[in-house]
Amino acid sequence: MKRLPLCLLALLLNLTAWAADIYVAPNGSDINDGSKNAPLATVAAALRKARELRRLLAKGETETIRIILSGGIYNLFEPLYIRPEDAGTADGPTTIQAAPGEQPILSGGINITNWKKTKGVAGMNAKVIGNVWEASVPALAMGEIRQLAFRQLWVNGVKATRAKNTAGDSMDRIVSWDKKDAACWVRGTRLPLLAGNNTVEMFIHQWWAIAVLRIKKMEMHGDSTKLFFMQPESKIQNEHPWPAPWINKETGNSAFYLTNDIAFLDEPGEWYLDMDAHKIYYWPRSNEDLSTANVVAPLLETLVQVQGSADAPVSNISFNGIAFMYTGWLRPGQQGHVPHQAGMYMTEAYKLKPAGTPDKKTLENQAWIGRPAAAVEINFANNIHFENCRFEHLASTGLDYNTGVQDNRIKGNLFKDIGGTALLAGVFADAATEIHLPYNPKDTREVCDKLLISNNLITDAANEDWSCVGIGLGYTKNSIVEHNEVENVSYTGISMGWGWSPTANAMKNNFIVANKVHHYGKHNYDCAGIYTLSAQPNSWIVENYVDSIYKAPYAHLPSHWFYLYTDEGSSYFTVKDNWTPSQKYLQNANGPGNQWINNGPMVKEKIKLNAGLQSNFQFLAAEKTAPHYLPINTEHSEVIELITKAGDTLDVKKLQAFLRENKMDTTAVYQWKNHYVIFDKLKDALAFKGKLQAAFPQAEVKWYADMFYEFNRSRCDDKNVAKEWDHILLTCNLVADKKMQDEYLNYHATQFEKWPELSKGFCNASFQQLLIFRNGRQLVLVISIPKGESLDKLNPKTMEGNPRVVEWNKMMAKYQEGIEGTKKGESWVFLSPLAP
Repeated sequence: MKRLPLCLLALLLNLTAWAADIYVAPNGSDINDGSKNAPLATVAAALRKARELRRLLAKGETETIRIILSGGIYNLFEPLYIRPEDAGTADGPTTIQAAPGEQPILSGGINITNWKKTKGVAGMNAKVIGNVWEASVPALAMGEIRQLAFRQLWVNGVKATRAKNTAGDSMDRIVSWDKKDAACWVRGTRLPLLAGNNTVEMFIHQWWAIAVLRIKKMEMHGDSTKLFFMQPESKIQNEHPWPAPWINKETGNSAFYLTNDIAFLDEPGEWYLDMDAHKIYYWPRSNEDLSTANVVAPLLETLVQVQGSADAPVSNISFNGIAFMYTGWLRPGQQGHVPHQAGMYMTEAYKLKPAGTPDKKTLENQAWIGRPAAAVEINFANNIHFENCRFEHLASTGLDYNTGVQDNRIKGNLFKDIGGTALLAGVFADAATEIHLPYNPKDTREVCDKLLISNNLITDAANEDWSCVGIGLGYTKNSIVEHNEVENVSYTGISMGWGWSPTANAMKNNFIVANKVHHYGKHNYDCAGIYTLSAQPNSWIVENYVDSIYKAPYAHLPSHWFYLYTDEGSSYFTVKDNWTPSQKYLQNANGPGNQWINNGPMVKEKIKLNAGLQSNFQFLAAEKTAPHYLPINTEHSEVIELITKAGDTLDVKKLQAFLRENKMDTTAVYQWKNHYVIFDKLKDALAFKGKLQAAFPQAEVKWYADMFYEFNRSRCDDKNVAKEWDHILLTCNLVADKKMQDEYLNYHATQFEKWPELSKGFCNASFQQLLIFRNGRQLVLVISIPKGESLDKLNPKTMEGNPRVVEWNKMMAKYQEGIEGTKKGESWVFLSPLAP
């Protein structure tokens, strides 16, 4: 048999492969032919044309189709639906791409125009009328006239704030939660103004999540108000045990604010939508001119829906250079929102009595969940790729690869200003499956498999639902998360896994490699830069960089944050060569087979520098958002105090044995009379306090959760730190006057800015750190000095040529007084270290 020359064979093979370009432009028309000179107007029309081109191909022919979008805004009034009939092939894929050098935007928003200064409206604070503008909300013809409903608003690309009852980023604290009446007690004098308004919502922070509760009724009782909530969220919120409203005198009760009432519109950047009057009211920021501003409200929750089936998946479609912008999030206003974790909202949840299930004997709760809407949703699809795209100004999830997705790639994209999770993948639990049951379907086509998430920048995510994450993976296998940068997120940076169980499931062979996670935990704790759940055989967390967690102002437990966190059931992980500033990690109720190797600040510098975006993707760095104004948290020792009755002594040997059992330093105990203070690092201060109280039931145990002041050598010209330190501990009370207490705290909050001479004095005295902790009125001051030095010798150096230090000390004296048992006129007393 004679063989054809290779060049002739290739020519013949190519006769069956075709290419077609379909052009789309905002000024096009869907009656055009889609050529470059006669473009279509919509992507939907282009997809239909591509579908028909494929349908008419002869058997054996393939066709590569490029849908090329000119720059500009493509307003969508319904999601773009991509079906199995739209699928390309491996040899003839379909690409939806930007024209060279242009930026097409698929937008779910609608512009609000014709603003004018308001003359006021019932309920509006008369003092703000000269600052507030109003506009009519557009009515949209979609088969029938309907009014546009929305919960978000962007002005010149910056998200505005729904009017709320607290100023700026501040929140109030609840008084209590009434389980019997399914109600919440709060304090406030402004609340009577809201009587009869059934659009007001409560946003409440609870543990690692938040909840949005629509208020049904308010009852005034003196200076407090009792709030009742609508169904279905009221039942879920009242019955689910995790996470629940936080009640704690040491760290403060759950923080909250109320939103969505015209009476709350009282500062720049806030807006209110009056659905009955079809009006929107907005107080513009100082740099905004509403006569020219681009004001956008979202019409859609989903822009693109890729939907196949197990037997007919959508395949071989790529998006390149497309922007997906302006989507909403409506569920909280329709059914409330009570998430369990990672933004997955509960549809039913309750406490088990007695505890225990066949898979987990100690399990004490049950929950079923739903999944939040996403701007781009993908189900039963393979080889669906996103490269060089923008996901921006999206109120819920950005991009969601849900069920039955294989061999997909997300590379070199920007996720910015995302209300929920930026990038979500894999099944978490379907509506019929309890969340603690291991997911391992017989039909493996349901499982998310071979997903590559590489070189994406995620910034300013989870800015509406604080329980969401930067990258969230549920049940996935053979997937890689590599060289991404995640910053400015409200909770965890990268979360992988679900189920809380070491039982075998669908997850295995997953890799989190060389990612850079920083500036996370802006609002919620019980978090980490990288977090895992459940058994995932042969899975690796290696060579990542995790740094800079925010000091979350309303965290339920101020020290319950971590750089790396393997949570319940995490099994068969290798955690190796990850750079973190310290080894603040948590391994909570892990299963077998985990290996932790060489993690912490000793990891090689080249690993640290290699993490994050690779050189070809550094252009994304220009899109990074500025760090939040919040300070950065660092690992520090905690202060726990035991107080016996006056005249009683504590069994010190028993206490030191207790510390040894908990792998703590037995020399970290300091005493003054009947006060015994432990100053050491703790993984979980609240849990330790509980154990300590159980061991010493006769003593009062206090945790000083509020470390409100920290000086360290980073504020000195000479930043060298002594290798070993001695700690000097003192304690006193603040005076009882609440106003003076606030003044004292404010002086310390602004000390570095307004009293820089104090830092100079501390530096001059070789102080290594100064920490002040607070529990109620009582303070504990920790001064750390080089080991072997004397405070009597060093302290005078703080005042050498520095009269401002003397002035400060004199001024602070009026705010301080001695604790019980001190002499008259005595304030600070020294706690002496106990002998080992």
